[in-house]
Amino acid sequence: MNDKKNYLTPKGLENLKSEIEKVQKVKRPEVVARLAQAREMGDLSENAEYQAAKEELAFIDGRIEELEGMLKQVIVIENAGHHGGKIVDIGSRVAVKIKDRKEVFTVVGEWEADPTEKRISHESPLGKALMGKAVGDDIEVEAPSGKIIYTVVQIS
Repeated sequence: MNDKKNYLTPKGLENLKSEIEKVQKVKRPEVVARLAQAREMGDLSENAEYQAAKEELAFIDGRIEELEGMLKQVIVIENAGHHGGKIVDIGSRVAVKIKDRKEVFTVVGEWEADPTEKRISHESPLGKALMGKAVGDDIEVEAPSGKIIYTVVQIS
């Protein structure tokens, strides 16, 4: 059994539960109905629709198992920035300065990470470097283009 904890915000937990419900109550019944309909078409050994539906059902059942497993390992980050904005932790919004520009990131668990929305995983190179840092700290992160130096300017 996987003992890895999945850190989620309350919104992330809500999204996870919503996905489980959608897969169980909408997608799975649709595929089961498709499978039953394909079964009625006759010879199952040469029935491509039956084989496709069977494979999709196996995929969906695997996804349900994966999501339920994740749910059992969830730690909800209720009070983001629970260190009073003094040090970076999961759930913190962190403003950093890179040369002459400012960027703001939210540090989240890996399942909620979305770089396009500046939500970075605490396990990403930048996330790892930020964890435990305070305002004024400089961090170095190795990037394909070389080392990038960030200065933490605000934590909330």
